[in-house]
Amino acid sequence: MSVHRRLVLVLGDQLSPGLSSLDYSDPETDVVLMAEVREEATYVPHHRKKIALIFSAMRHFRDRLRADRRDVRYTAYDDPDNTGSLAGEVARLAAEVAPDEIVVTEPGEWRLMQEMLGWERRFGIPVRILNDERFLCSRQDFAGWAEGRKQLRMEHFYRDMRRRTGLLMDGDDPAGGRWNFDQENRKPPKEGLDLPERRWFAPDAITEEVLALVAREFPDGFGDLEDFRFAVTAEQAEATLDHFIADCLPNFGDYQDAMIAGERFMFHSLLSVSINVGLLDPLEVCRRAENVYEDGNAPLNAVEGFIRQIIGWREYVRGVYWLKMPDYRDMNALDQDAPLPGFYWTGDTKLNCVRHAVEQTRDEAYAHHIQRLMITGNLAMLLGVRPAEIHEWYLAVYADAFEWVELPNTLGMSQFADGGILGSKPYAAGGNYISRMSDYCAGCAFDVKQKTGPDACPFNYLYWDFMDRKRSHLEGNHRLGRVYSTWDRMDGARKAEIRRDALEFRRSPV
Repeated sequence: MSVHRRLVLVLGDQLSPGLSSLDYSDPETDVVLMAEVREEATYVPHHRKKIALIFSAMRHFRDRLRADRRDVRYTAYDDPDNTGSLAGEVARLAAEVAPDEIVVTEPGEWRLMQEMLGWERRFGIPVRILNDERFLCSRQDFAGWAEGRKQLRMEHFYRDMRRRTGLLMDGDDPAGGRWNFDQENRKPPKEGLDLPERRWFAPDAITEEVLALVAREFPDGFGDLEDFRFAVTAEQAEATLDHFIADCLPNFGDYQDAMIAGERFMFHSLLSVSINVGLLDPLEVCRRAENVYEDGNAPLNAVEGFIRQIIGWREYVRGVYWLKMPDYRDMNALDQDAPLPGFYWTGDTKLNCVRHAVEQTRDEAYAHHIQRLMITGNLAMLLGVRPAEIHEWYLAVYADAFEWVELPNTLGMSQFADGGILGSKPYAAGGNYISRMSDYCAGCAFDVKQKTGPDACPFNYLYWDFMDRKRSHLEGNHRLGRVYSTWDRMDGARKAEIRRDALEFRRSPV
């Protein structure tokens, strides 16, 4: 009797022992393929720490599978026989082992899914693409939830996910009598805030080898490689989770929107990258947080806000991505067409808040959600940057950025380029918001209190100029009625100053 042999492909963001493709396979007969390929490492100019993180985590996961007696065939980036693409590596191994079937867990990105759907015809071998069970809401379930709805609001989806998982529920009602405690999670930073020491991990021999490879193969790539300290194993990711639960979560809610110069991590979990590559199970992370609330060691506003980011936003944006692709990627509802300023790559700008965000991004491959949304994203929208350009920047520079999660957050939430599919209004703001939620303005060349003129904070006049220029696109938005009423009450001279200063800055951002 012949043995049925499978070739099981495991991608760089599928580093979970319980992955559906691994569960489906037979360790005794099947061969696992993992490959570091140029096509995936270069389709955008990824941060070098991001590349190093994924390669190191892949190599550690390879060793874990081998310790479990899996037959793992691994292609290193600098292997002279490396074809440079996933399809090429599948073809190369298939020619060697002659599998009866190719098995893979569905990829996170639409472009890879389209490629894999053509593999059966290309290779002449049956290809089985399995659901990614690590997500709590399948693509099919989300499509069912969305069907017939005029608006796909995250809050409605989130409530359904709370009911489905039972997280923070008292019977049929939400814990504390409310679904959402976001209004309590917007405290500005205060003097003497006691921030926790973060838990980092020194590179081991595998990571050091990968860092040397990335330095050699990507000498001119974006981002520093120094002080690499990401978790690259499940054990390290669990230690990061332990630290967050014990030392950060109690204050996470109050200060999750706050920003302090020189304090890059505040009380944030730093878990998104570990969850997105598969080192942590998202539901288990949420249950850990829920237990802390139930034990009385963290307030409900902090735990609810954290859980909402995972079972709410994370699951929701994935659903929107798969529901709306491929057209979603090209949406530009506000008709924005300006180029992305060069200082998004260099940090060479007089805007202190932007400089801090970009320098932190360059150094850490990380910035928290308010730095991304209300500083770099807000500015790009006010300047009229092409959504595709800011999308590619976010996808490239952050270690936790994979297109399924990054694209809807950028085009929908940050740039309003989807015209309101994801968000109910643009996240546009002037300098007052940044001044209230950070101490960045104190060290800036511009004065946040001035509204126009050469010393005025550009966010102030760019905000009103954006609202004016995009009035035909936005005036019908019910949440912006007061904004346009305020604009209409301004005298003509002030409007002219705003338009003049904004035009000058947009022509030559500094």
